[in-house]
Amino acid sequence: MTRASVLAFLLDVVLVVAFAATGRASHDSDVLAGLWTTSWPFLAALVVAWTVARAWRSPTGIVPTGVVVWVVTVIGGMLLRAVSGQGTALPFVIVATLTLLVLLVGWRLIARGIRALRSRRGGHSRSRDVAPRA
Repeated sequence: MTRASVLAFLLDVVLVVAFAATGRASHDSDVLAGLWTTSWPFLAALVVAWTVARAWRSPTGIVPTGVVVWVVTVIGGMLLRAVSGQGTALPFVIVATLTLLVLLVGWRLIARGIRALRSRRGGHSRSRDVAPRA
């Protein structure tokens, strides 16, 4: 895997853990004590998602990479929560689906926007920096 792939995967991991920590904190739960319990189903599904999407090939891609990573992480995470006896109430499924959409696809959209801005600025600045030929 390239450095960009490793960083993208680590960012996905951090965002999934942040999602779990935020959820635990919003329910007045002991965040640290239950963080692993809440995180592991989604982290395991994230690993599967990266494999299914072959995300290392285009780690910042939105379609299909980001969308596949998001969908597989949500579905896999919910299935693992269900088989491990954790809750999958409809409101939680909806919140998790939307939150993980914003996190896992959102950072990729931001990265694309930054790349587009840089390439536009780079193209303009290069043309201004080049002296005309005599």
